[in-house]
Formats: sequence, structure tokens, C-alpha cells
Amino acid sequence: MGIPGSSGRNLFAIVAFMLLVFLLATIAYMAAGWNFSDSLYMVLLTVYTVGYTEVHPVDTAYLHIVTVATMVFGCTGMIVFTGLLVQFLTVSQLQKVLGVTRMQNALDKLKDHIVLVGFGRIGVQLAQELKTGGAEFVVLEKDEKRALEARGLGYLCLLCDATDEDALRRAGIDRARTLATVLPNDAANVFITLSGRSLNPGIEIIARGELPSTESKLIQAGADRVVLPTHIGAERIAELILFQESAHPDKMKVLEHSLWELGLETDVIIVAEKGALAGFSIAEIEAKVGGGFFVVQINRRDAEPVANPDRSTIVKGGDGLVVVGRNIQTLRTLFVAPVVAGQAAT
Repeated sequence: MGIPGSSGRNLFAIVAFMLLVFLLATIAYMAAGWNFSDSLYMVLLTVYTVGYTEVHPVDTAYLHIVTVATMVFGCTGMIVFTGLLVQFLTVSQLQKVLGVTRMQNALDKLKDHIVLVGFGRIGVQLAQELKTGGAEFVVLEKDEKRALEARGLGYLCLLCDATDEDALRRAGIDRARTLATVLPNDAANVFITLSGRSLNPGIEIIARGELPSTESKLIQAGADRVVLPTHIGAERIAELILFQESAHPDKMKVLEHSLWELGLETDVIIVAEKGALAGFSIAEIEAKVGGGFFVVQINRRDAEPVANPDRSTIVKGGDGLVVVGRNIQTLRTLFVAPVVAGQAAT
């Protein structure tokens, strides 16, 4: 939690003042011939009013003035510092308690609302759309920075781990009409779906899946609908290709921005003549990378491009594959790597 308003500024100012008193008083004692450690020790004894015996006799008018000045400014500064510190801690705790209380009161009033789990790239966009549509919703996010961002945008947000059923209960899962879990972690989405269905059998659950194989798991866990961002991106790219990119440059810009919001990227990758994937079907290639990307068009070297190709289509050396997915650059080696002598095709 940040320093609240004027209390924080005053506390900073008095700390700076006390440091200045310590510095000047120490220098003043050293000017009288004392070493640094004895001078600093004397200042500490005086400012904190401990009352131990002086490390050296204070028997000159100069030392009397320095000591009195240290008492007046140092002790007064410590009194003010202590008061401001207590005020700051009290205000901070009150803000925290009142903030939690207000949030819980707001949560208790929610009914037929939406529980949105995850405030990542997709969660941010979803929250914006829900707010625009006037829907009531609460965000569950375990990352403190993202939770603060959500609250800064005016969203009701709980800083918690949604895999904990208590967090879902606090969000009013039993009174909610929809649970949308859009975490980039398939296992977490499956677990949250299971928990949400057990806590509210009648709730609508929409879950995000990263890998195609996760869709069936989410359905079995109780999800009503499953959204696969990679599939959505592939479908939209295929639609754009059918419209021809050169004739619709504005559509391409819109599409690229939409894919970026989904955490996806698109690229054209050339398959090496004797590359490791030459001679495989599109389905086999996609299976090798575990659904990490999808082929939406094949640019044949000596033939017309094939948009939205059949999954059984064989890829040849020299083909350019238009792909959409995540971390495509890391997958390039699969296309350019040569076949190792004696390597069996799988």
C-alpha cells in the first residue's frame, strides 16, 4: 500500500530533518576533537534521551551549545517522528480495513453477476466489454500488480487464488449467473471449472483452453462452453485470406491487433527442401507441436495458394505455410531442420 497523502509527506520530511540533525551534530562533536564513533554515539544518547554517561566530558561552552542544540532539535524531532509514524500506521490500517469492508459489502450486494477469473490480456479485454455492456462482475486475480490495475480501472477485484474454493465463495459464486475462467493455465481452468460447478450447479461456465486436447477435459469438468483463442485466431486469419490481404489492408491491421489481444501471432514459414517436416500432412505437423499453432494457408511454390487447407494435405519442401499461434519463432527449427540420416519418419 502506498503512503497516504499528507501523512506520508510529513513523515518523509521529518525523517529528512532527523537525518540532518544527526549529521550536523556529529560533525559538531568531531570539530571538538572527538572521533566519529564517539560523536555519533553521543548524538544517539542525546536524541533518544537514554541518559547514559557522556563518552567525553562536556566541559566547554562550545560543547554545551552543541549538546543543548542536539537535545532541543533532536528530541523534538523524535517526538514529532513518533507521532507521525503512529498516525501513518493507523491511517494505513484504517484504509485497509475500510477498503476490505467496502469491497465485501459490494460483493455481498451482487446477484446474477459474472465472476471473471484472470486479468491477463484476455481478461482485460473481457472486463472492458462487460463494463461497456453494463454487466455487473467481479475480477479474481492472484497477481497483486494486475489486481491493483483492475481496481485502478474501477473494477471490483479480489486479490486471491481462484483455485481456492473460499475465494470463489467470497466472490458470490453461489449467486452468480456466469463464471468465466480465462487463465492461460489449462490445469487451473479445469480445477476452477470443477469447483465452480460443485459450488453452483446451475451456473453458466465459460472456460478458456490453450490446447485442443483440453476442450474435452473442460467439458467433462462442467464447462458449458470452451473458447480456444488459437482456433479463433486461425479462423479469422482464414477469413481474411479469403478476402485477399492486398485488397483489404485495413482488415489486416484490425486482425493483427485482435490477434495480439488474444496473445497470438501470425507468420509465414518456409519449409526446407529436405526439412524435418517435408512430406508430412498438416494434421501430423500440428500434432507434433501439440497444437501450438495452426496452418491456415499453404503458398505453393509452383501453384495457387491453398486457403484453409484440408488437414490431410501433404506439405512439400519450398512451401510457405501461413501459421497462427504462440511463440512461432521458437518453432521455426521444426521447418528448417534437416532430416538426420537414418531417422525414421514418425
